Amino acid sequence: MSTEELPDIAGIAHHPDGQPHGAVVLTHGAGGSCHSPMLRLLCTAWAERGWLALRFDMPFRRNRPSGPPSASSADKDRAGIAEVIEKARAMVDGPLLAGGHSYGGRQTSMLVSEKGPIIDVLTLFSYPLHPPGKPDRLRTEHLPGIAVPTVFTHGTSDAFGTIAEIKAASVLIPGGATIVEITGARHDLGSKTIDVPALAIDAALTVLKRTDGA
Repeated sequence: MSTEELPDIAGIAHHPDGQPHGAVVLTHGAGGSCHSPMLRLLCTAWAERGWLALRFDMPFRRNRPSGPPSASSADKDRAGIAEVIEKARAMVDGPLLAGGHSYGGRQTSMLVSEKGPIIDVLTLFSYPLHPPGKPDRLRTEHLPGIAVPTVFTHGTSDAFGTIAEIKAASVLIPGGATIVEITGARHDLGSKTIDVPALAIDAALTVLKRTDGA
């Protein structure tokens, strides 16, 4: 396995040994970047399983090194995600999975809802279902437009949504949903006892096999 900087997308490519089975595109949350520990672990694990994995900064993070995105930047962030998906398509012949952590996953899910099945599997980490302490402000309007299978990897102590709330929201997705529960984990999905990347990848590959009819 090797890594390569990709300045055109402000990202890093994790190349597997040999021909890739497909590609995975992942981006960060509102307070993070492509160098977040979870993205590094995920992309390393995907490459070890034979997949090209790209982690990248969304446009708002390319414009400034810290701070959250503004509401006005969301369209540009989704356009940036679409750009990287297209780049991955050009780099690899095979299935393509995409998603990200928190805000990055939400924007990827909105892009898929807007554009249709431009990827094969959507993989969301700590989906920010609602702001902490405000369960009435659900971010579910676009979920009925998602036509691809979706994997939610979510901590049982995440303040942005309980497992029960995620399960209730997931039934809105026509493409079907799988929920990977990370016991005790908060929004950062950190765990000293659970191999979070392994569980998330296993779930995504199982879903992918199902879609292929295997």
